[in-house]
Amino acid sequence: MSSTSNSTLRANHIWLDGKFVAWDEGQVPVMTHALHYGLGVFEGIRAYKTHDGRLAVFRLREHIQRLLDSAHICMLKLPYSEDDLVEATLELLRRQRDLFANGAYLRPIVFMGDGAMGLGAVNPTRAAITAWDWGAYLGDKGIREGIRAKVSSFTRMHVNVNMVRGKITGQYVNSILAKHEVVLAGYDEAIMLDISGFVAEASGENLFMVNKKGIIKTPPLSSPILDGITRDTVLRLLRDSGRPVEEVTFTRDALYICNEIFFTGTAAEITPVREVDDRQVGAGKPGPITRFVQDTYFRVVRGQEPKYADWLTYV
Repeated sequence: MSSTSNSTLRANHIWLDGKFVAWDEGQVPVMTHALHYGLGVFEGIRAYKTHDGRLAVFRLREHIQRLLDSAHICMLKLPYSEDDLVEATLELLRRQRDLFANGAYLRPIVFMGDGAMGLGAVNPTRAAITAWDWGAYLGDKGIREGIRAKVSSFTRMHVNVNMVRGKITGQYVNSILAKHEVVLAGYDEAIMLDISGFVAEASGENLFMVNKKGIIKTPPLSSPILDGITRDTVLRLLRDSGRPVEEVTFTRDALYICNEIFFTGTAAEITPVREVDDRQVGAGKPGPITRFVQDTYFRVVRGQEPKYADWLTYV
């Protein structure tokens, strides 16, 4: 898996609390409240090089709106509007236009800053936007050939514990533990169940499966899953193509006997799953529906599908 630590490219500057500063100056105090207690929210956004050589951010406003919704859920009062954050994101890329000519991964984050400590503290809210070159989250080979997944012993938190409509920093400890568990066991990614034993999502991605009747299924938003923007994109692409898709719960053994599985997410994009719990999925390689979704998705983000042109914000 890629990370910023081994990335060959990162922005020279970041946007921090309304100003652009050098990357190395984008620091926060050790006593930052969010560092101790996890009260922060974030987004992952991608900018792609389009077919005509321009740079476009995919579904930028939807991501920024979810960031603001997440902050509202956490009662983090942010002194910036949606337009402010959209413009800051675009300006960051404009300042790095040559650096990120082939695309970039963007990370807006909003968090409680330093001041008082303790669970009842209310400190000023801080915000930052960073950018770097982050390839396929689960690897280019994973995109092409599919990955090996394992159901984790860690359960996705209940909807009264996990604020599922928010993309909240502290909640990702649950995902980190699940991810570490399966990677140490030799797998690429974790699949997490809800407290009733139904499939929820992967550690950082939404999940789709295709059963033997060709019906595509994905867990509903009433499950403890993130309302993924890539998930929403894929649902739209599938439905627009006339393919049957259902938002329903299903069990882990439904994954064992289905024809196809794929993960969706901004970082993971469209990643096929070739094996779950040491059981081959379908033919053991990306199937026709997965390939359709991959091909269409990458055409969309590269500006080759005029029908979805409103999803792109050009830099």
